[in-house]
This record gives sequence, C-alpha cells and structure tokens, in this order.
Amino acid sequence: MITMIAAAGEKNELGKDNGLLWHLPDDFKRFKEMTTSHYIIMGRKTFESFPKPLPNRTHLVITRNKTYAKPGAVVVHSMAEALQISENDSQPFIIGGGEIYKMGLPIADKIELTRVHGTFNDADTFFPEFSKEDWRLISEVEHDKDERHKFSFTYETWVRKEWV
Repeated sequence: MITMIAAAGEKNELGKDNGLLWHLPDDFKRFKEMTTSHYIIMGRKTFESFPKPLPNRTHLVITRNKTYAKPGAVVVHSMAEALQISENDSQPFIIGGGEIYKMGLPIADKIELTRVHGTFNDADTFFPEFSKEDWRLISEVEHDKDERHKFSFTYETWVRKEWV
C-alpha cells in the first residue's frame, strides 16, 4: 500500500521557501509514529529541509541531478525507481514536496492528510487537488487549537475507491 502523507491548509497550501507554514507538534508526532521503520519517498528540496535525516526511516530522494549524493539518502531519479527499491515495505510513504505528491497521486492507495484549518496566502507549494469521486474519506479526527497549536486541524484518511 503506497501512502501519501501531508499537512495542507484549506486551499491545499503546503509551505513556503521550503519550510512549513505552521508548527503542529501533535502532527509531527503522528507523522513519526506512522513513518518510522518505513521507506519515505521525497524530493531533494524536502530532504534538504531536514536538519538531519529522520531516524529509523530509509530516505529515498528523487532528483534529476545524476551526481547528487548526501549521507543518509538513497538517491533515485524516478518514482518508479523509488517504488522498486521500497517494494518489500508493506507501506512506503510519499512525504513531498509538491511535485513529488503530483507524481504520487496516480499511484497512491491512501492519503493521510492533516487538514490545517486556515488559509496561507504566502504559500508557494501546494498539495495536488484530488477527486472526491476517486477517493473515499474513511476517518476524520479533529484537533482543536490549544497552547501548543496555533491552528485547529483534522486528521483525514482517504482511500482510493477502487480498493474499498
């Protein structure tokens, strides 16, 4: 099962200048719990936005740069190559950025989407639109604003309808 995991604003905003637009500690915790011990597929810019590789995950970095090499990254040059390398993982995760999500949408079986309740006009990266005709929402868990979270948000789990 190929899963895309993301946090996006009400208008599918993901980030700006290769960074996030919000700080949601509980969402980070959920991301860590879900992706630990799995392959995580990302673009070069997403990988370079991390201060260091995320522990207990295999980082597959898609880039067009044939000479790119970084410690902690398995460098690939296509989504197909990333999926081939991760084929023994029961649930590899596609974690971004925007272009990688666009590549992943046609092949993903599941979307774990944290819908951040706000709009962010200065965003420069977006999660791709997906058709509600092709996907079914199977779970929603709301999280209110609190002292650690400036925005309320909802964890949404979507599955491709053809698999349901």
